[in-house]
Amino acid sequence: MRFRIAFTLALGLWCVAARVPAPLSAQGGGMFRGSTEDVAIQYATAALDNSVAAVNEKLKDGSLRLTRDGRGGYLQSALQALDIPVESQMLVFSATSLQAPLINPQNPRALFFNDRVVLGYVRSGEILEVAAQDATAGIVFYTLDQKAADAPQFHRVTTCLGCHLNADTLGVPGLLMFSTTPASETRATVSAAMDHRMPLKDRWGGWFVTGSSGRAGHIGNKVPALDGQTVRELASTKGLFDPDGFRATTSDIAALMVFSHQTHMTNLITRAGWEARAADPRLHPPFVAAPGEDANVARVMSGVANELVDYLLFIDETRLTDRVVGAPEFTEKFSAAGPRDRKGRSLHELDLNRRLMKYPCSYLIYSPAFEQLPPGAKDPIYRRMWQILSGNERLPRYGSALSLADRRAIVEILRETKQDLPSYFQDVIR
Repeated sequence: MRFRIAFTLALGLWCVAARVPAPLSAQGGGMFRGSTEDVAIQYATAALDNSVAAVNEKLKDGSLRLTRDGRGGYLQSALQALDIPVESQMLVFSATSLQAPLINPQNPRALFFNDRVVLGYVRSGEILEVAAQDATAGIVFYTLDQKAADAPQFHRVTTCLGCHLNADTLGVPGLLMFSTTPASETRATVSAAMDHRMPLKDRWGGWFVTGSSGRAGHIGNKVPALDGQTVRELASTKGLFDPDGFRATTSDIAALMVFSHQTHMTNLITRAGWEARAADPRLHPPFVAAPGEDANVARVMSGVANELVDYLLFIDETRLTDRVVGAPEFTEKFSAAGPRDRKGRSLHELDLNRRLMKYPCSYLIYSPAFEQLPPGAKDPIYRRMWQILSGNERLPRYGSALSLADRRAIVEILRETKQDLPSYFQDVIR
């Protein structure tokens, strides 16, 4: 048996409405409906295991120091401390985030990321905003005060949950990336969550985009400075706003595409872990499973696994109709990351001709959050992966998404780079 706490979030404040038992069958719609403070989760109080927490320990013991640099403040120092590449910079000018009043086309918000952390910078803002993927807690939010301090620290905050815990994040603390169409005389502002399933023609409203999507258009770069131009394709953002305080003059299309994948994948992994932990009666003493509940749990986790694996393997990814060309600095650095098999292949390698990844299996399968999924989540995920990769799944949408060569390469890479891969992942022959 497990108990849920119904709650609402307003401006990041917790309001406990009721404490009532809820059956597993109430789970649905791809969204976690339990409590963030379930005894098996304890989002607000559990020990943390993420990149920012590790950096904070180094700042405390003096083995690492942050330094300020001009209008960027602690930005460059924080990027280096968190091992986030400058080449990942993405620029959004729609007025979002805690510092929305400062954000506009002349002063965009800069986002930087790696596989584990996202950092947001607004020039003249009082804080840096950081979202870290924790091994078990999901996305944990921090701020770093931009004022000079003798011993600056990242401080955990919950105010971000007012936006970052909802249906778009699958009911867990997660990441968001929106394409925003501004209001007109006949239409209100519309924002839609982006991931790799969204057609390119609908992506990046409210964002600067540098690089080329070929004949496939998008709705980025719609700013007054470019009004009247028939082509809004940008090689860089030079001349569009004062660059002082920013780290680069790019908002690279390849980085934007990678991050579009990463946001939803991160949320799916968190949701799977939380579902499995909330469903495990062994983590909720003195309660025990009610008759038939084990079967209900298995059905729920099978559905969760199916949804996660479809996304992990890019089954419904929007296919590219033309080559995408970004700055080589990001593409080369990202593609060079990650473990490689004996043939030199990596799940980080980008394709950008037909699709995002050369080998369509998410690189976040190596993340600590995936590694630490409980068996109740990981076992059905691996079983479903093998069902698809082995060729036993015969629905046409899987055959059109993954060729025999794709499936064979993915399994070969995983067998040599993923230590906990089940032994039933064998040679793919059909």
